[in-house]
Amino acid sequence: MDIIDNTTTTEKKKEKRKKEKKEKKKKKGGGGGGGEGVGEEEWESRGMDHLLGLLKVRVIRGTNLAFRDARGSDPYVVLRMGRQDEEGCSRLKTSVKKKTVNPEWNEDLTLSVSDPVLPLKIEIYDKDTFSRDDKMGKTELDIQPFLDAVKLAWDGIPEGALLKSVEPSRDNCVATESYILYKGRKVVQDVILRLKHVESGEIELQLHWVTVPGGLGFN
Repeated sequence: MDIIDNTTTTEKKKEKRKKEKKEKKKKKGGGGGGGEGVGEEEWESRGMDHLLGLLKVRVIRGTNLAFRDARGSDPYVVLRMGRQDEEGCSRLKTSVKKKTVNPEWNEDLTLSVSDPVLPLKIEIYDKDTFSRDDKMGKTELDIQPFLDAVKLAWDGIPEGALLKSVEPSRDNCVATESYILYKGRKVVQDVILRLKHVESGEIELQLHWVTVPGGLGFN
């Protein structure tokens, strides 16, 4: 009887540890780090009932970025969706590109969207080994026109259809007219943004919308 009791106790402890690990995983809200963004399995484990959907951002390239070191800059990009002081703020970053002011990333980062009013914020930093990373400018994009285009998409819409366009103005950081199209059965926006608070620089992005099962959506 003693052996049976000990085995049962051990099994209970194992089950308890498994439950604790699952609870810790669920509490990790917002975004992750690294160039590959957040995996689909991790999104599923977090629960989607509070999300409108996922915004997949392809960070394509930076152009004419500012020099921050004598030998050149080592830039990387940080994307943020939500308020920085909020616990659920999504924050992701790309890899670092060495000694270049015209970096090519072509990396996909996936951010959760729960509030369509909040803009996508982009910051570029110069990676330093022995000191604090230097700022290389920042910019932002109002995603409301993109989300409006997502609402316009319907079954049977022709390939390549223009859903919306965003023109440069004093109220935004768009460098050239940006088109929101229906391509490959997805709503896609290609956009080039000017960097602020820096000598020079632009960043090129491509946006895709991902509908999630169990999410709020737009209905």
